[in-house]
Amino acid sequence: MKHDCLYIIMPAYNEEANIESVIQQWHPVAEKAGGDSRLVILNDGSRDRTWERIQACEKKYSRLIGINKPNEGHGATVLRGYRYAIESGADYIFQTDSDGQTRPEEFGKFWVNREKCGLLIGYRKGRRDGLSRLFVTRVLRLVLLASFGVWVKDANTPYRLMKASQLKKVLKRIPEGFFLSNVLMTVIYEKHHLNVVYYPITFLPRQGGKNSINLKKIVGIGKNSWADFRKLRKTI
Repeated sequence: MKHDCLYIIMPAYNEEANIESVIQQWHPVAEKAGGDSRLVILNDGSRDRTWERIQACEKKYSRLIGINKPNEGHGATVLRGYRYAIESGADYIFQTDSDGQTRPEEFGKFWVNREKCGLLIGYRKGRRDGLSRLFVTRVLRLVLLASFGVWVKDANTPYRLMKASQLKKVLKRIPEGFFLSNVLMTVIYEKHHLNVVYYPITFLPRQGGKNSINLKKIVGIGKNSWADFRKLRKTI
């Protein structure tokens, strides 16, 4: 019996406090999926010991693949991960982050319903990451409505399952290295009616370490993204 091949894609930047526990939590998901499924962690030029800890974990976890690369930012890193998974023969691609804010035990409902892909995306119903982040999500929702004419429930959730063959086509519409690549991806799936389904998920506080994106940076990213979105709205 052929198993669908799942690639779990995780960007990591300065996550030495979390990375080992996150690998321990998510590696069984790749094991359970079976076949040639893998957990792929892309070290985005971390300045701490994240890469060393990924390398140590590779010796213990057979389905773990570590990729070390220069710093490009979250958006460019997940795009690189998606393309790597497609080129490696994945049937389905799941993306989450390496900060321990998502629960692997909630993945089961996504995998059971994978034939609905499109984009199966987590709606952060139980958020524990602060009011400022919730505010940003709500503002982003309005910005996307104004820019693209689509209502997106939760555009930037790092909990998304996609069918690789369809994702390959969607990626052609996303500029190389685009910072808010997951946001733009969600817009494309919604705008072109590519079967987006939302499932409620829990969103926890970080397990450890410090978030590299603060509110000031978020505001700056938002200003730049507004200009980018306006340029892209006729092309996607």
